[in-house]
Parts: sequence; C-alpha cells; structure tokens
Amino acid sequence: MLLRFTSLQESSLQFIITAISFVSLFIGGFISGGKGKQKGWLLGGLTGIIYSIIIFLFHYLGYDKLFNFQQMIYHICFILTAMMGGILGVNLSNKSRNA
Repeated sequence: MLLRFTSLQESSLQFIITAISFVSLFIGGFISGGKGKQKGWLLGGLTGIIYSIIIFLFHYLGYDKLFNFQQMIYHICFILTAMMGGILGVNLSNKSRNA
C-alpha cells in the first residue's frame, strides 16, 4: 500500500525489508531451537533453508530467474542467522528448564 499510494520507491525500502528478514529468521530459528531443545544449529538451519527454498521457488517460478551472486550471499547469511537463533533458543530454553 505504501508503494501504491505514496511516492516511495522499492529501492528506498530495501534496507528495511532486509533488516526485517534477518530479524524474522533469527526469531524463527530461536523459536525452532527452543521448541526442539537440542541441535539448535540444525533446526535453525532447516528454518533458514526452508525460507530460502520458498523464496527461490517464488523467484524461479514467478520471474523465471535464478538467484544471482548477491542473492546467494544474502540467503547464506539468512541461513546462518537462523542457525544462530536456533543455538541461542536451545541454550536459553535449557537454562530456564534447569533453573
């Protein structure tokens, strides 16, 4: 709606969209690691991989294009961020369980 009814351009929102994606994947990894109680890196990594696969399928099937190098770097960082969230989720859930 912002792009449609205001003079904002998509390029001006790129940083905000990227930051929201990183935060969302960190929270998703955190929740998956906390629910799993072990192997947070794996659960968080799977969360990031599933996200990247969904985005890849949308990009490939919708636009008929593969990821370019910059997008590959972004998605690798998304997966690593989700893994870090998963590790933190496991560690914080274990501390609250032991206390």
